[in-house]
Amino acid sequence: MKPEVEIYDTTLRDGSQGEGINFSVMDKLRIAERLEQFGVHYIEGGWPGSNPKDIEFFEQAKRRKFKRAKLAAFGATRRKGVAVEDDDQVRLLLEAETPVITLVGKTWLMHVKEVLRTTPDENLAMIGDTIRYLKDQGKIVMYDAEHSFDGFADEPEYALATWQAAEKAGADVVVLCDTNGGRLPAEISRTTAHALGKLNVRLGIHTHDDIGLGVANALAGIEAGATQVQGTINGYGERTGNCNLTSVIPNLALKLGKTCVPPASLAKLKELSQFVDEIANFRHNPRLPWVGSAAFSHKGGQHVNAVQKLARSYEHIDPALVGNQRTVLISDLAGRSNIVMKAQELGFKVSNETPELKDILARIKELEHQGYEFEAAEASLALLIRKMLTREEAPFQVVGYEAMVRRDQALSVCQATVKVRVKGQVAHTVAEGDGPVNALDSALRAALERFFPKVKKIQLTDYKVRILDSATGTRAGTRVLIESTDGRREWGTVGVNDNIIEASLQALVESMEFALM
Repeated sequence: MKPEVEIYDTTLRDGSQGEGINFSVMDKLRIAERLEQFGVHYIEGGWPGSNPKDIEFFEQAKRRKFKRAKLAAFGATRRKGVAVEDDDQVRLLLEAETPVITLVGKTWLMHVKEVLRTTPDENLAMIGDTIRYLKDQGKIVMYDAEHSFDGFADEPEYALATWQAAEKAGADVVVLCDTNGGRLPAEISRTTAHALGKLNVRLGIHTHDDIGLGVANALAGIEAGATQVQGTINGYGERTGNCNLTSVIPNLALKLGKTCVPPASLAKLKELSQFVDEIANFRHNPRLPWVGSAAFSHKGGQHVNAVQKLARSYEHIDPALVGNQRTVLISDLAGRSNIVMKAQELGFKVSNETPELKDILARIKELEHQGYEFEAAEASLALLIRKMLTREEAPFQVVGYEAMVRRDQALSVCQATVKVRVKGQVAHTVAEGDGPVNALDSALRAALERFFPKVKKIQLTDYKVRILDSATGTRAGTRVLIESTDGRREWGTVGVNDNIIEASLQALVESMEFALM
């Protein structure tokens, strides 16, 4: 089915300009292949005239087949005073051998005079000459009209003249760019509609998120008549980022009812979002709309009670449509429904009539008041529910411990001793570590391994400390969150105490308990 709106992905070019992002050639190839599988229509691979890495990417990409998507090379119009045939940057664009070439050119007269330092007529010639030359080489040409909306606001007649120059030269799509990301949706809508009334070529929209309206502005452009939207996965990009395609795509498909990517791909949207974050070595943002882990999370008891009865009472769509899922959070705001839904999610057979629910809820609220936080510590929550439902004893007990730091000449040596009891047997171990918590962790593992060999597979993957009341100085309470894995699954535990070592031990012990139970 021909899409009503084409998706043009620029994660590998515009997105790679974001702070902290540094894709390798292999990273870019893997992302391009995943985007192709997902069903975007155009994948902008980079600027072959700007760096060796992008040149190598296009060399590697020539050996791969893209069945759904068309690969695009990005570049600029010819240089001022240089014939297009003699421009090295244009030559490199052709050597990339992509079916699509996307050119950026100047719309804003201020940029023409102050940045390019050329005349308005020469800028129009630069646009027309380059597009015409590339079309003669059989290329699909997208023309990115940089600073379209700023330029139109200052000199509307000249801005329109640049777009008409692109159209006359044969551009397949003229893309209106809010390059500085500072325009409002109403401005985007008015300017796009005006351009549509003056041009016969298809329009695209390219927005940035500098004032938090990248997605809103892209949708405004689409509603005004644009049929292509450019953006990046997870909103990667320079400054505060580009228009986020993981928001635009579901808004187009599920809110505006416009065909874009294949319908079956929508359910893989969260997976795509996480994949790109993983390749970029970024922690996934839980608060991303649609695809974040918090996008369909419920915490307030009234909300959870309603969702339990009728999901759409507090959810704008079924989370599964975009590959996400509902999450029930447990806190001092929780109600009985929170506990039931969370316990069921964790695998417990409970209902609103389970007699222990009242005591479980009271205990959770008491612990939250003390500073515990279970949203990121589901293993601790599961242990609490299990113990109160089954009265089952823990597989081991820590009956004593000691942690110390001693000076050994110029070095600090951290040492810990732990004594555990397992079914009447006692193990007493000593270990050193890089710090007192690391030493304590090593001693606890050593004590448990003789009883539970599977402990060897458990690793700590993250350790966070939060001071609960900094106004009390060194007497402040401390909350420790620990994330662990056995290579197959991950879980979080929490400990709270005025003593950071004690709080850490609580979280360590519960991590081991959860794995063993």
